[in-house]
Amino acid sequence: MLLKLLRNGLGYLIIFISFFIPIKRFSRSADEQKCVNDVTRNMSLYQFQACPFCLKTRRAIKRLGLNIETRNALKNPHRADLLSGGGEIKVPCLRIDQKNGTIWMYESSEIATYLEQQFGESSTPCSELN
Repeated sequence: MLLKLLRNGLGYLIIFISFFIPIKRFSRSADEQKCVNDVTRNMSLYQFQACPFCLKTRRAIKRLGLNIETRNALKNPHRADLLSGGGEIKVPCLRIDQKNGTIWMYESSEIATYLEQQFGESSTPCSELN
């Protein structure tokens, strides 16, 4: 119980401090942003609010200007979805629904790298617009 309180307290302290650290956002044209929003409509991030690794992932999402739904994995039905679909209750977890199935991606660094590759400056997620 004490360990849980300490962990949550430190998590919220990290969130508070992060408010004072600016995020340099990536900018796109309105058409590109609309296309990116369409692509990310099939993604959701399972997370805990006070988790520092989830904060790292949320900051990457914000920096890239992505519209990805966040789901609180502490509460059902999201907790049950995470367990049944991903196989474990571990956050952060990016759920990517594709035509050929669902990908459950764990690990904040892996998620941030994937998002950077797909939507960062050197990517072309909406190349058909050019």
